[in-house]
Amino acid sequence: MTLSLAALLWSCSPLKPPGLIERSKPHYGAWGFDSIGADVQTRPGNDFFRYANGHWLDTVDIPSDQSEMSIRVEMTNLTEERLHQILERAATKAGHRPSSVEGKVGAFYRSFMNERHIERLGATPLAPQLAAVRAAQSRDAIAALMGRHNSDFESGLFEMSIDVDLQFPARYAVYLSQAGVSLPDGRYLVNPEFASEKSRFELYAATLLQLVAWPDAPTSARQIVELETRVALVSWNTMQNRDLNANYNPMTLDELQKLATGFRWRPFLDEAGLKDLTRIIVRQRTAIPRIASIFEATPLDTLRAWLAYRIVDNSAVYLSKPFVDAHFEFRRKTLLGQQEQAIRWKQGVRTVSGGDPIGAERTDVFGNLGWAVGQLYTAQYFPTRAKREIELLVANLTEAYRSRIQSLDWMSLETKTEALKKLDTYSVKVGYPDRTRDYSDVVIRDDDLVGNVRRAAAADWRFSLNRLNSSVDRSQWLMTPQTNDAYNSSLRDIVFPAGILQPPIFDANADPAINYGAAGSIIGHELTHGFDDQGRKVDASGALRDWWTPADANTFSERASKLGAQYSAFEPIPGFRVNGAQTMGENIADLGGVSLALDAYRASLGGKPAPTLNGLTGDQRVLLGWAQVWRGKARDQEVKRRLLGDVHSPRRYRVNGVVRNLDAWYEAFDVTPWRPTVH
Repeated sequence: MTLSLAALLWSCSPLKPPGLIERSKPHYGAWGFDSIGADVQTRPGNDFFRYANGHWLDTVDIPSDQSEMSIRVEMTNLTEERLHQILERAATKAGHRPSSVEGKVGAFYRSFMNERHIERLGATPLAPQLAAVRAAQSRDAIAALMGRHNSDFESGLFEMSIDVDLQFPARYAVYLSQAGVSLPDGRYLVNPEFASEKSRFELYAATLLQLVAWPDAPTSARQIVELETRVALVSWNTMQNRDLNANYNPMTLDELQKLATGFRWRPFLDEAGLKDLTRIIVRQRTAIPRIASIFEATPLDTLRAWLAYRIVDNSAVYLSKPFVDAHFEFRRKTLLGQQEQAIRWKQGVRTVSGGDPIGAERTDVFGNLGWAVGQLYTAQYFPTRAKREIELLVANLTEAYRSRIQSLDWMSLETKTEALKKLDTYSVKVGYPDRTRDYSDVVIRDDDLVGNVRRAAAADWRFSLNRLNSSVDRSQWLMTPQTNDAYNSSLRDIVFPAGILQPPIFDANADPAINYGAAGSIIGHELTHGFDDQGRKVDASGALRDWWTPADANTFSERASKLGAQYSAFEPIPGFRVNGAQTMGENIADLGGVSLALDAYRASLGGKPAPTLNGLTGDQRVLLGWAQVWRGKARDQEVKRRLLGDVHSPRRYRVNGVVRNLDAWYEAFDVTPWRPTVH
C-alpha cells in the first residue's frame, strides 16, 4: 500500500532532537524551499539549476577554510557544531586513560587539542615507524612494512580490504587492489596541465622528508615523484575501477605470485594478519603485475624514502605546526583551493569522528573513534521514532519502483521477474546500527594523539579481520551515524545515517512535495544503484551474475550510452569536461531517483490533485526540492579534482542533466525544444 507522506509527517512525532528548540515552521521559506535563493529571471528551460539557486550562487561566498560551499556543507557545519559540544563535554569527563566510551572519545579529543604538548613532541611520535623503514634492507622487509597500511601510518603500492565475496555472497573475502598514488588522481602526474601541481608535490615531499631529517631530501623527493609517475602510468582509472566483472578475479596465492612475480606477497600478507589466507580476489588484473614489476625495479633507497614520505604525509595533521602547515599548503590549498586552515576544534572533531562527513577528500583522517562518536551523537540528536518516518517513505519509493519495472515496455517478462525478485531483497537502515562497536580493548590516552590514531586504526583492521571466518552480517553499516550521506552496498541495503536526516534533505515541517524531491529522490537514487550499469550485474542473492536477457541488456546499454554522451558534453571549466562513462552509475541513479520521487508523490495523493503553493504545482515543487539539495559551488581546483576522480557529476549537472531527460519537467515548466538546457 502506498502511504501519504503528509500523513506520515503529521501523524508521527516530528523529527526534533531532544533539548533543542522545537520548530513548527519549515527550515527554509514558508514551505521548505528557499525562494529567496532562487533566480526567477532565469528561464527554467535555459538553466534549471540557476533558476532554483541563482541568487544564492551570486551572494554566498566560499569560506576561506573551505574548498566549496553548499547547503550540504551547511548541514555538515551544523553536525560538527553539535559534535563539538559533545566532545567538549566528554573531554571534561575523561581521565588520563579512561575505560568508558564517552571517556575515550573525550580523551582522544583532548589529546588533539593539547597543542603545547604536540609542539614539544615534534616528529618524535614517528620515531619507531621511521626507524623500521631505515632498518628495512631487503624487498621482503619493505613489502612487510607495506602490509601495515590498514593498521598504521605506512602505505603500500597495493591495498587490501575485506568485503562480501561477489561470487559467494554469504561469506567475506579479501580483495587486493592497486593503491594508486598519493595525489587525488594519477593524471596530476602525467597530464601537462598539472605540471604546477606536480612540481609542488615534489616540494611537499622534500619538505616532509627534511622535517624528519631524511638524508638528501630533495633527491629523494624527485625519485618519489618519478616512482609515483611510473605507478600512475600503469594504474587503472576510475572508469575501469567501476567495472565489477573486470575487478573480480579470484585466485590462489600461488596464482597471484605467478601473475605478479615482482612483489613479495608472503611478507606483505603475513604482516597484515593474513598468514592463513589461501584465496584472494584480485581487482586490477593487468595493473597489479605492472606495479609489482615497478617495485622490483625500483632501488631500495627510493622505496625506503617513499615509505618514509608516506608515513609522514599520513600523520602530518597529528604532529607539530611545521608538519600541519606543510600538509595544508599542498593538500588543501594547492590541490583544493582552500585559503585558510579550519579552526582547531573543527580539525579535532574530524580527527576523532572520522573526517568530513560529506564524503569529501579524506587524506587527513585515519584511525578514529567514529562509531563511538556516533553512539553519543544519535543518543542526543536522533530519536528512535524518526526511523519509522523514513522507513515508510522508503516503502513508498519501493512501491513506485515496483510499478515502474512492471510497466517498462522495453524489458522482457523474464528480466522483470528477476528485477522484482532483487527489489524484494532490499533492507532499510536508518539513523544508526542496531549493534554498537566494542571499543573496550582500544587504549586511548589524553597525552598520546599519534598513539591514539594508530591504536584506533589497528582496532578497525582487527574488526575487519575477525569477520573473515564468519558469515556475512547483513546488518553491517559502512558509514557512521553522523555522516551526511546515504548509500547502498553489496548487502542490498538502503542506508540513511542520522547525519543526512536534517533540512533540506528531510524536514518534517516542509511541504510533502519538497521532501519527496529531496529525501525521496535520494532514496530512489540508492534503490536505482542496484540496477544501474554495474548494480544490474548483481542478482537477488547478491551474486555477480548476468540475469538479463541479451536483448534487454543491449537495450539498456544503448540507452545508457546516450545518457553518457549527454553528460560528456558538459564542460564546467574550459578544457575540463564531465566523463559520462565515469559518472554513469551516479547519473543513472540521479535520473531514476527523481523519476521515482515524482511517481511516489503522485501516488501519495490518492487520486486527488496536488495542492498549489505560491502558484507552483506539486510536480514543480518536487523538482525544486531536488534542485535545492544540490545548491552549491566549489573552487576551480576542487572541481578539477572531482572531474578527474569522482564518480559523481558536478552539482549543476546533477540537476540540469536529470531534468532534461524528464517529460514531467518539460510539462511542469513549459519547456520547449527551442529552449534547451544550457551545457
